[in-house]
Amino acid sequence: MPTDDGPPDATATPPATAPRRRRRRLRLWLPLGVIAAYLVAGVIGPLIARYDPIATSVTDRLLPPGSRMSDGGLALLGTDQVGRDLLPQIMQGARISLLVGAATLLLAGTVGAAIGILCGYLGGVVDATVMRLADIQLAFPSILLAVFVAGVLGSSVTNVVLTLSITTWPIFARVARAQTMATRSRDFANAARTLGAGPWHVVRHCVLPAVASPLLVIATVQLGFVIVAEASLSFLSLGIPAGTPSWGTTIANGRDYLASAWWIATLPGLVLAVFVVCVGVLGDELRDRSDPNLSTR
Repeated sequence: MPTDDGPPDATATPPATAPRRRRRRLRLWLPLGVIAAYLVAGVIGPLIARYDPIATSVTDRLLPPGSRMSDGGLALLGTDQVGRDLLPQIMQGARISLLVGAATLLLAGTVGAAIGILCGYLGGVVDATVMRLADIQLAFPSILLAVFVAGVLGSSVTNVVLTLSITTWPIFARVARAQTMATRSRDFANAARTLGAGPWHVVRHCVLPAVASPLLVIATVQLGFVIVAEASLSFLSLGIPAGTPSWGTTIANGRDYLASAWWIATLPGLVLAVFVVCVGVLGDELRDRSDPNLSTR
C-alpha cells in the first residue's frame, strides 16, 4: 500500500550535480597542486641541486635520462651537450620564469589598473587619448613588440620584466576601465557621493573592491602568456642572459641535438607546456567562479 512520505527535500543535491561539483573541484585543485609543485621546485630545488652554468664534463656529455655521471650522481633527466645535469637547469629555470612572471604581472597590473581606473572614473579627453594609445599598441602582435623592445633594451632579467610589462599593461587597463565605468554609476557609489564622499573615497571603497576580482583572474590567465613570452625571448637570445638558465635558453641549447639527444629540448618544453596548461585551466575556473552567470551552470 503506497505511503505518502511528504514533499521531496528541496535542499537535497540532485544526482547530476555531484559529479559536476567533483569535476569543478578537480579543475581547481589539480592545477593548483601542480603550480604549487612548480613553486616548491623553483624555490627549494636550486638550493638542493646546485647548478654551475660554466661547469663542463666531457665524459658526461649527452647522457640519456637515468644515467650515472662520472662523479656517481644520477642524472634523472640526462645531461646536455657540455655534460651539465638537466634537472638542476630546469629547476633553476623555473625560479627565473616564475620570478619574471610574478614581477611582470605586479608591474603591469599595478600600472595598468591605475591607468584604467583613472580613465574610467574621469572619462573625457584623458580616457579617449590613453585608450586610443592602448588600442594602437594592442593592434601589434605582442611577441613582435616584445622582440623589438628587448632588442633595444638588451638582455637582462630587469629588461625582460620591463619589456613584458610594456606589452601587457593595456590588458589590465582595459579590464580596470570597463569595471570602473560599470561601478561608478552604481547605486552605492552614487549614495557615497551624495553623502559627501570625495573621488578618492569612492575609488578606494567602491571601485577597487569591484576591480580586484577581475584583475586577479586576468593576472592568472596572463601568467602563462608572460612565461611563454619570456621563454620565446630567451630562445631568441633576447631575454635572459646566456649565463642564467631558463626554460627558453635550455630549449634553444637542445635544438641542434633533437636527433641524437632529444631530452635536452623536449623535457624543458614539456615542463613549460604542463605549467602553461595548468595556469590556463586555473584561470578559466577562476573566471567561471567569479562570474555568477557561469558559476550556476
